[in-house]
Amino acid sequence: MRGSGVLLKVLGLVLCQAAASSRAQANITSMLAPQANRVMVLGEWEERWQENRIGFHQPVVHKMLESNIDKVLAGRTGVRFFFPLCGKAVDMKWLADQGHSVVGVEISEMAVKQFFEENNMTYSEEPVPAIPGAKVFKSSEKNISLYQCDLYNFSSSIGGQFGAIWDRGSLVAINPKDREKYAALIISLMAKDCRYLLDTLLYNPELYPGPPFFVPDAQVQSLFGKSCDIELLQSVDALTDRHRGWGLDFLTENVHLITPKSV
Repeated sequence: MRGSGVLLKVLGLVLCQAAASSRAQANITSMLAPQANRVMVLGEWEERWQENRIGFHQPVVHKMLESNIDKVLAGRTGVRFFFPLCGKAVDMKWLADQGHSVVGVEISEMAVKQFFEENNMTYSEEPVPAIPGAKVFKSSEKNISLYQCDLYNFSSSIGGQFGAIWDRGSLVAINPKDREKYAALIISLMAKDCRYLLDTLLYNPELYPGPPFFVPDAQVQSLFGKSCDIELLQSVDALTDRHRGWGLDFLTENVHLITPKSV
């Protein structure tokens, strides 16, 4: 009898946890509802580059990366960094100048070429046999390789795994319905000692359709929490006149440090 009582308690606990998990998921779904069906095709991103509608590009190293770089490096040197949807981020050269290697993925060939040209770097260009139509651009001076392809065609079999990832303008840019697929790809690219710096935005999604899209902390936990530890490093008020022009009344920028759980 005593054994059956313990079993009932355990069963009750499991059911309570399942119910709590279900409520949490329902809450996330409700928060994301205003942007759930928003879709941007790859061609739209290429058009933005061609028309120079790239307000998301920053001409200086991102402050969130600068202020948290020591936590990402954790004393390591010569770290392999991955930049999903890299654009022409100057952060890549900044890291390469410190002796790190950089691999980026970007759909726009124009963005990739502009990165090298604007930083006065010569580069080579070659096809990627494993991805039909894809190209990889490699710096002659720095350890920087940028793949021009659909992010979801990239994999660890092509680029290996990474000791660090800087995700600024990537998770917040992909279509909301693709986030689980995106998280699975990112996790597959993480080496055991990987330190993944993720930049997310909080605002009222009923006021602005995105991109950049609203990504609540609860979804970061849902996407990565099973296999990774997540630490919120910084949370800042990022509202500017540009964002007010979108109709927003608040904008919070969060930076998370995500690391694989030790087995």
